[in-house]
Amino acid sequence: MTTTDAEPTVDPWRDVPGQHAAVQRLQAAVDHPLHAYLFVGPEGSGKRAALRAFAGELFASGAADEREAERHRRLAAAEHHPDLVVVEPDGPVFRGGRGGSDGDTEASSVIREAFASPVEAERKVVAAIGFDAANDTAIGALLKTIEEPPERTTIVLVSRSVPPNQSAIASRCVRIDFSTVEAGTLRSLLEAEGVDAERAELAVASAGGNVDRARLLATDDRLALRIDAWRAVPGSLDGTGATASRSVAELLAMLDDALAPVTARHAAELSTFDAEVEAYGITSSTGRRRALVARHKRIERQSRLSELRLGCTVLSRAYLDAAVDAHDAALLLDAVDRIGLVSDALALNPNTELALVALFWGLPPLGPAR
Repeated sequence: MTTTDAEPTVDPWRDVPGQHAAVQRLQAAVDHPLHAYLFVGPEGSGKRAALRAFAGELFASGAADEREAERHRRLAAAEHHPDLVVVEPDGPVFRGGRGGSDGDTEASSVIREAFASPVEAERKVVAAIGFDAANDTAIGALLKTIEEPPERTTIVLVSRSVPPNQSAIASRCVRIDFSTVEAGTLRSLLEAEGVDAERAELAVASAGGNVDRARLLATDDRLALRIDAWRAVPGSLDGTGATASRSVAELLAMLDDALAPVTARHAAELSTFDAEVEAYGITSSTGRRRALVARHKRIERQSRLSELRLGCTVLSRAYLDAAVDAHDAALLLDAVDRIGLVSDALALNPNTELALVALFWGLPPLGPAR
């Protein structure tokens, strides 16, 4: 059905590249969805995009006409649909029990939303993001709801892995596995979106199989400059704190610059959300806008961490390359180990500047300064 002001139909699964088996299983489930699903796979493998597409197709399947179906798909794709409720932790734990003065935790939010009726579609989808970090209280609280949710509710748990203490709750879900997106698939995706081959290659090499990050890096004109700056660090070190501090200050300034596209994209998403609220009268828009802002903050923190870890990877490679022909390879390999420890520790939100200065101060110089 064609209407004069309807937007063109696009493939709802276009943002889930390289996951043919997962997409096939979810497409087959649209007409007869089950009560609970468990999406498992590494960060950036397309789990969240698959969640949005799956929800959009579930909502569209009950639409009265194609125009209404496309509206369901479009709102779900942007995570603006009132019947797609996404719950994710602000901190490192997906919590159960009572969370504070309002009594809300991630688990209690999932349970409350699961038993609330759909607002606009015939079904409701409630997603628990980061469920691999669920504590035992959350797992226990959700077990019965996962087993027997309301008839019109589908619950989706989204995890990087399935810890042993989650085996019981996992057994009550249909498991959908996502693998790391292959480099060739990512390159093809970027080139199909108009990215030139050289830039696509650099973005893919720096993204670690993460689709969203590859797309972001492909639009980053200064990515190569930042990689070169990290690669040059060992040659500029001289064993003094002053030099280490100066190098860190320069890199952190470049990192702030690298986050500008992320914040710009988030500003555009908020603008789009506000426009859709005005155009379509999205229910509970205040709470959903607040959740969108909170999600943006989490993405910005993760983007900063990913950028720092990319730098540490480049730094490690410099020392590994130097160790191949070095007489003192053990010293250089020890430097690689120390860089790895700092990279891992960055996820714990230390003082980044102090952590990097301490690292650089203790690293052996390479190249001319050595």
